[in-house]
This record gives sequence, structure tokens and C-alpha cells, in this order.
Amino acid sequence: MLVSFRVGLFGGTFDPPHVGHLVTAVNVRYALHLDLVVLMVANEPWQKAGARAITPAEHRFSMVEAAVADVPGLVAGRTEIDHGGPSFTADTLAALALQHPGATLFTIVGDDAAAGFETWDRYDEVARRSQLVVVDRPGIPVELPDGFAWTRVEVPRLEVSSTDLRDRARDGRPLDYLVTEPVLDVIARLGLYREDL
Repeated sequence: MLVSFRVGLFGGTFDPPHVGHLVTAVNVRYALHLDLVVLMVANEPWQKAGARAITPAEHRFSMVEAAVADVPGLVAGRTEIDHGGPSFTADTLAALALQHPGATLFTIVGDDAAAGFETWDRYDEVARRSQLVVVDRPGIPVELPDGFAWTRVEVPRLEVSSTDLRDRARDGRPLDYLVTEPVLDVIARLGLYREDL
């Protein structure tokens, strides 16, 4: 029996990528027997446009690439950066389908994003092109929109937020063990998140 290649799309701003992102990707890959999880770096995250200054996409890609370099089955994705403009999951799934002909695609989202799924651009196309995966934290599962076949994967709760990490970096507080050593190296090399930039 021919088993299809299984690819998970885990999109985000990743500003910066932290251990919570990696724990999520690794656990979903294991739970769903995925061959590959692509941590797709958003070029222009349309849902965050205007809310705050976003680190340039190439810098965010460098951090994600460093984060996953030694993690089997995880890769950094730059399809949305190369495409340019605002990033839409439906377009990214179409590109992944061309890169991996015949693969079964999975769209991996956190519970907040899943709860607002119907606000996404062409959400119906996303649901058609991929299997929807919601990452649940232990406790009470989030209420999800009806009419979609959600697969729930529970991952350990790690209270790490990119917003807090940016604040910590600006204040000079340590990021050790909240982001991986290679990501710390990229942040230092590029001088990211400093008050004087």
C-alpha cells in the first residue's frame, strides 16, 4: 500500500521563534506521523498589520532556520517571503501542493487562531486543501467553528510569548532556555529587539 507523504504547515510571524513553537511542531509531528513540518515564516502577517513593528522577514527566517537546523523533520519555510506581499494560508497550501505532489497537507494552528478560523481569507479553501489541526493546551479545549473536521493534538502548556521575549530583550533580561542557543546567536548577530534600533 502506497502511503502518502504527510506535510504539516505551521505558519507564524516567529518574532522570535521560541521553545513553545518547537515543542508544538515536534509534538504534532509525532502525534500525526508527519514526515515534515514546515515552520512557514509569514512575509506580511495581515492580521497583525499596523498593530506593531514587525522584524524584517529575512531576519525572522534566519531565526527559524537556526531554530530547526538540528531538529529532525522540521524545516524553515520561506515560500511566503518569496511570494511577497501579505501572507495567506490558502496561497501557501497551493504552493506546498506543487512542491510535494500527492502529499497530504495539514494546517496546524493554535486554539486562538482556530476559534477565529472563519475570519481567515478564503478559509473554505484552506479547509478543502488540508486537514485542520488545532493545538490544544491541557485543560478545557477551545470552542471551534462548526462544519470543519478538526483534529485536536494536545501539547504541553508552555507560557512563552514572543511579545514577552521582545520586551525581555529590550530590557536586557535573559532569553536563555526560552529560545534556543542558535536563535540567541542570530538575535545577537543581527542586534534584534534592542531599544536603540
